[in-house]
Amino acid sequence: MIFGIIGILISLALLITLAYRGIPVIIAAPIASVVALLFSQAPILPAYTDIFMPAMAGFVGNYFPIFLTGAVFGVLMSVTGYARSIATSVTSLIGSKGAIAATVITSSLMTYGGISLFVVAFVMYPLARELFRVADIPRRLIPATIALGIFTFTMTSLPGTPQVQNIIPGQLFGTGSFAGALIGIIGSLMIAGLGLAWLEYRTRSLRKKGEHFSSAESDGEKEAMNAGGAQAAAGELPEPKNRIIPFLPLITVFAVNFLCTLYIFPNMNWDFLSEDKYGGITLSGRSALWAVLVGIVTAVVLILALNFRHFKLLVKTVGDGAKKAMFPIFSTASEVGYGAVVASVAAFAVIRDSIFNMGANALITSVVTVSITAGLTGSSSGGMTIALNALGEDLKAMAIADGTSMEAMHRLTAMAAGGLDTLPHSGAVVTLLIVCGLTHKQSYKDIAVITMLIPVVTVAVLVAAVSMGVL
Repeated sequence: MIFGIIGILISLALLITLAYRGIPVIIAAPIASVVALLFSQAPILPAYTDIFMPAMAGFVGNYFPIFLTGAVFGVLMSVTGYARSIATSVTSLIGSKGAIAATVITSSLMTYGGISLFVVAFVMYPLARELFRVADIPRRLIPATIALGIFTFTMTSLPGTPQVQNIIPGQLFGTGSFAGALIGIIGSLMIAGLGLAWLEYRTRSLRKKGEHFSSAESDGEKEAMNAGGAQAAAGELPEPKNRIIPFLPLITVFAVNFLCTLYIFPNMNWDFLSEDKYGGITLSGRSALWAVLVGIVTAVVLILALNFRHFKLLVKTVGDGAKKAMFPIFSTASEVGYGAVVASVAAFAVIRDSIFNMGANALITSVVTVSITAGLTGSSSGGMTIALNALGEDLKAMAIADGTSMEAMHRLTAMAAGGLDTLPHSGAVVTLLIVCGLTHKQSYKDIAVITMLIPVVTVAVLVAAVSMGVL
């Protein structure tokens, strides 16, 4: 048994190392799975075809519509010039002196509006760079500033966010995307407030040391700017003259999601779901997914209608968006397959039992488990899915037994996934640094404070408040 546990730890270390060295997770996860199986003396081929692949396929089956429509929506927002228009509008309203706040607010609006995190990163970098240059803010803070807007509160905390991290818990806990609204709002204010305070403190601190934006560009920055410029020039339409229109798709995603979750779906007749062909699903298990899906599709239709005269270009863009959905979902699904393999070996039962015997309540157990798996995999969605697939039913039963609110479980579990997921090997962190043309040495310290330290502390405070009955 001890060799099995060692094998799990070595396989995790290998997964982290391979991901950090740039090996795609879709390849690294199966390799790490083989290591865990070898140490556990389990058959490799049956485990791959009948454990790894079904788990991977299950994740794709559940969440592919969100990845697909989200990617299409993000590309449409970019090509129509809507994303740049939103950025310009917010910047003109706040001014260059509020460069950090303008960057955070703009990226937050896009993320909360349903645009893919990575699309937002590409759109925001050129704008943030110019804002920081005018305000003479050290450019090493650009990645952390963008990260505050896209990798933290708008990804997991704000009620109703259409990001997949907010949908996954609802599939298990039977909750909607607006679950734990008060907890989420308080958490968002804490993360955003502390994050902005840290960035302002760092700006003052670096300036005292004589560091400024500087006109010198590194080779990495030049490459990033060239890539961003090439992307922006690839068939984008001019920014619309009407500054209100670009906000309409974002508002549509939120409004439709809200109405479907709280009013439309609950008042519809879903008795037909009991039929065998639907596999025994319930509205509570699908509401969050369906509401977000309807919201994004409605927003896509709205963009197409508003830009009907450019229909041919937009149709081509839809195809490009569909292609861009493939790699992210299969990468995450591959991590889920790895988690299923690890959960299948005998040694995992020892780990699982030790987690449930540590004497904590369901909420703490869920938060700790999801935090650890998200950190090990370097993925919030992948880590959360692995943890909930392996322990979810037990966590749900424990929550019912000790009277823990499923809404609180949903919100804090989602928030916990957005903490340790941004360790140095995280694909999201690596991608953001590449986009900004900076290195871990230059910018990771601030990214870690913004996306790990502050969210982890916030979750700990909120878990304590819920456990003591304050919230």
